Amino acid sequence: MPAAYEVTATRKRPQDFDRLVGQDFVVSTLENAIKERRIAHAYLFSGPRGVGKTSSARLLAKALNCESGPTPHPCGTCDSCQAIAQSKSVDVIEIDGASNTSVNDIRAIKEEVMYPPQSSRYKIYIIDEVHMLSTSAFNALLKTIEEPPEYIIFIFATTELQKVPATIRSRCQQFRFHLIGQDLIMSCLRSAAEDIGVEADEDALFWIARESTGSMRDAYTLFDQVAAFSGDHITLQKIREKLSVAGFGAIASIMRDAISGDRAATLDGLSELFSSGVSADQIIKDTADFLRTMMLYKAGIRRTDILGSALSDIPEDIVDALSEEQIEAALKAFLNLYRDIRYSLSPRFEIELLFLRLSSLPSMVSASELVRKLEDLKKGVADGSIVMKAPRESIKVLQVPKTEEQQAPAEMPAPQQPATVENPPMPEAPVEEDEDDGFAEEPEKPFSLSLGDLGAIAEALRKMGKAAAARYISNIERIDEDDGAFTFVTSKALAYNSLKNDEKSLEKAIAAAFGEDPAIRLRLEEKESGDSVFSPRMRELKAVFGGNLIRTGKEENKPEEEDAAEHEPVRNAEDNGLYTEPDEDD
Repeated sequence: MPAAYEVTATRKRPQDFDRLVGQDFVVSTLENAIKERRIAHAYLFSGPRGVGKTSSARLLAKALNCESGPTPHPCGTCDSCQAIAQSKSVDVIEIDGASNTSVNDIRAIKEEVMYPPQSSRYKIYIIDEVHMLSTSAFNALLKTIEEPPEYIIFIFATTELQKVPATIRSRCQQFRFHLIGQDLIMSCLRSAAEDIGVEADEDALFWIARESTGSMRDAYTLFDQVAAFSGDHITLQKIREKLSVAGFGAIASIMRDAISGDRAATLDGLSELFSSGVSADQIIKDTADFLRTMMLYKAGIRRTDILGSALSDIPEDIVDALSEEQIEAALKAFLNLYRDIRYSLSPRFEIELLFLRLSSLPSMVSASELVRKLEDLKKGVADGSIVMKAPRESIKVLQVPKTEEQQAPAEMPAPQQPATVENPPMPEAPVEEDEDDGFAEEPEKPFSLSLGDLGAIAEALRKMGKAAAARYISNIERIDEDDGAFTFVTSKALAYNSLKNDEKSLEKAIAAAFGEDPAIRLRLEEKESGDSVFSPRMRELKAVFGGNLIRTGKEENKPEEEDAAEHEPVRNAEDNGLYTEPDEDD
């Protein structure tokens, strides 16, 4: 009976620390701890998938329970080592944290902890994906992890360290596993190909190592898939045909047609990819990888493990045709398309549209490039290396209207006989006329105010909410001007007081009405002679009783226009609520 098939990931699982690749820090620390007998009671292994966390846990268990140990180099032949390698040891219990999440499962572990190991030195619990445990389960483990029996060792493994409570992390020695380098993965793949007697091209192994993204288990799994349809020879061409991969060369050809503006060739290349079975997601992914490689190569990186492609496959013409900003913009566009493609009506239409838009990529200017060009232009103008020429303005010929005398035709003089002159006079040089004749600007008229402007001032005061001042402005009898200052003269005390309180508002009203801000003064001129200074009622009393009217300190002289307001309280122009009642003598 033929031996059962064993996948490469299981067949190549390391059986000692020397074969654990890519985790030198973990290996050296564990080996030194075992040599010096500094063995902790709880370990926490964290890191990406497929990098050796579970394998390291089994290696640690084997090193601690080996019959010749504890030793960093277990023999692998004793009963304990064989049982651990085959997952049959009763003293090394592996638990799937995703399937045993409840607190009852952890309570069962706490009960088993009380019993010592049956045939081994230590009783070891390996809990994989420990972050899947519930909060109650973690709390139940706290006391057991902190003070376990001397023969108990816990080894936790997780891919999401942030989900493990800090109370658990603080009770464990933590080891962080890293992604494995592409060169190490390729070396392991060559060894796997030799073990099964299969020839593998370097570019094919390079593609497998790149697709594994640092996970050794993923690399072995993909290697088994490729070896299944490749026969005795693994080539990149077979991988592209069977796995429907676009390929670096195909993407480079389509990209070259796109940036050159050949729309027909671009669409033909995409149609061939879709016809060969390449999915829309794969085209976007491969194009993003291509642009990433171009961006890194443009930045000066030449390491193939970072570029993800051989240097011979990189198209130099595309790299020279695009700037770093342009390549970065194209890469960002494809990354956004990959996120949005799930909501698209037709992914193929989206991809074709984006490739057609790449025709404008060579002419795209980034913001930083635009700023740099403006700075260069500014420096060139400053140092004189760039001369800015102003556009020639069209010259307009101004026609001066002729006077009636000029428009009238001149009478032709009678022809005269030429006189004989011995020394004819020299013709006088034409007198150049002033270019500005007829176009002299009129001198600006000085600003002035008259009584006819009071209406505009009153309207401006009303708009400002100064109704009282707008009413009393009509009582101004004349406006005197002295050195640009205007004095508003009135003989009415009530109008003077009201406008005096609103003098600032009056200045603002003049500025709003005429656009000027002259100095404003107010003056009250009382009439000293005649009876006109007295109110009409006083004059009527004189006509009845006779005699003369004499002004006293108590007399409130009220103009004829204010007779109607004598029986009303006179309010201050600022409207502060204070007013003066008219005298009862009136």
